[in-house]
Amino acid sequence: MKWIIRLIGFVLVIILVAGVSLFFLPKERIAQLAADQIRTATGRDVSITGDVSMTLWPVLGVSAGGLEVGNAEWSDQGPMLTAENAAIGVDVMALLGGEIRITNIEATRPTIRLESRADGRASWVFTDASGEAQIETEVDPDRAPQAVSIQRLEVTEATLIYDAEGSDLVSYSDVDLTLDWPERLGPADIAARLQPAGSPVEVSATIGGFAGFITGEVRPVQAEITAGGGTLTLDGRASTAGEVAGQLTLDMPSTDAFLAALALPKPGLPARLGQSVDLATEITLTPDRRLSLRGLTADLGGNALTGAADISLNGTPQINAQLNAGALDLRSATEGGGESAPVGSGWPTDRIDASGLAAFNGEIALTASSVDLGQFKLGATRTLLRNDNSRMVFELREVAAYAGVLSGEFVINNRSGLSVGGKMFAQRLAMQELLRDAVGLERLTGQADAEMSFLGSGSSVDAIMKSLSGQGAVNFGKGTIIGIDLDRLMRSGAVGGGTTVFDSLGATWTMDAGVLRNDDLLLKLANYEARGAGQVGLGAQTIDYTFTPIALRANEGTGIAIPVRIRGPWANPSILPDLEAAIDLNFAEEAERLKTQAEEAVRNRVAEELGVSGDAAQDLEGAAKTKIEDEIKKGLRSLFD
Repeated sequence: MKWIIRLIGFVLVIILVAGVSLFFLPKERIAQLAADQIRTATGRDVSITGDVSMTLWPVLGVSAGGLEVGNAEWSDQGPMLTAENAAIGVDVMALLGGEIRITNIEATRPTIRLESRADGRASWVFTDASGEAQIETEVDPDRAPQAVSIQRLEVTEATLIYDAEGSDLVSYSDVDLTLDWPERLGPADIAARLQPAGSPVEVSATIGGFAGFITGEVRPVQAEITAGGGTLTLDGRASTAGEVAGQLTLDMPSTDAFLAALALPKPGLPARLGQSVDLATEITLTPDRRLSLRGLTADLGGNALTGAADISLNGTPQINAQLNAGALDLRSATEGGGESAPVGSGWPTDRIDASGLAAFNGEIALTASSVDLGQFKLGATRTLLRNDNSRMVFELREVAAYAGVLSGEFVINNRSGLSVGGKMFAQRLAMQELLRDAVGLERLTGQADAEMSFLGSGSSVDAIMKSLSGQGAVNFGKGTIIGIDLDRLMRSGAVGGGTTVFDSLGATWTMDAGVLRNDDLLLKLANYEARGAGQVGLGAQTIDYTFTPIALRANEGTGIAIPVRIRGPWANPSILPDLEAAIDLNFAEEAERLKTQAEEAVRNRVAEELGVSGDAAQDLEGAAKTKIEDEIKKGLRSLFD
């Protein structure tokens, strides 16, 4: 017991002597010792400046007016950390036991500069951050290595700068950051709060084996970012070299609000196409910023997608993706922002925002059970979307539409003003449904093969429709024309309702300045045929078209034609027989015969008056001249008789 008491007393004396020694050391010397310890632990130049103060128990602490930690040798951007005020605390008992346990580091208004290079170098990877460094002292330079840990780091009002080679510089100010790392070989908890655009962004993370993480090793990570009402979470593995793998979830009620809170541009995505996002995927990110998504499921605010994607994040994202969708609603991307107007009242004049075309480049293969383009409706679809510098091409590889099959391509180009165009080929389309969606007409039924090319430009649907140009052709099998009964029209002249059944119909057309023109329509029925010519104002929503049915067996087999003129707005066109044209068509020969008979009767009467007959009657002009000369001579003779 006596030796135990003596031993305890000896230890107390040592502690007292150490404490008194520390107390009498100059404060600047204490600051220099602290700087030396940080320098040894990190391999970086460290300087502590300004007024220095210290505490002895239970924490050996130093506070200084300024702190500067140097950057990596390869960096030329200045110190890694500078702070106006800094405080460092060291656990005295641990220090007496041979371990450097930094209980806290505090810094006010520091500037923290983090840099990474394409070859994998990172400024935050220290020479010996694991604490295995040889601690050199004036007393014994050969002493064994001492373990170093930082239990808590706290910075307030910091400026955080991240400079990744090949990417834009990222800088945030007014950042509050805390690091809790109670065990050197254990996990660390990190929390940060920043306001890059005025609204708070919260970041929290738990990193397993933090000592290895900061040296570039891949370690378990659970992280969460909350901004603008949205949350991004990661449960997986990561390293400071930019490697990430694991389960990523993203819940953004408002994509614009989330990105705006991070001081990133608002994409202004259309409704049901990313204005809100609920996403889950397995993610892999490589140090060269190549992102791989597998097992992707995403709800874009009404449209659901599954699939996989590879994305390069250097500059404008380059995407290569294969996606599957159910019923895909693209109305917000193809229509103007205003409410749809009834047929005949004009096209929407709201400006179309196509800026989203600049959001990415690449190719996206898409399959969908149906696609709603607003004006047009498609069934099962297999398509390839290609986007290059704001020019998006929808390649229709296999599309079920209007009971038939479509192929071709549809182009939206916003490089120098918005334009739309394309080439379409169709087989066995149900024309009533197609024409209803295209131009609001429902009078024509039947299946048809068609081809069309078109181009339009403008900032609204109205401007595009009024600028349309192109050409096309259509060929029908059997079908009907609703609203007119040609058989009754030809038999009785009645123009009322009814339906005409036809055997075939064909036509070609051209478009220019929003006006479609056709002059070769041919409709064939059992006892009739009909021809058509005229124009349809696609931009003005008007029609002026003459439809001419011909009764092939009437008029002793020579046929009789009664033209019908369809004229007026789409919503309420007038359908009336063109009587003047009917007379011209049906009675042209009779009129010519009557004209000839009348001219012959006049000729005979004149010949009779002139008293000529035979061959002389054929030259009435000469006979009349001779007759007049004779009469003048008789008159002159009477004057001299």
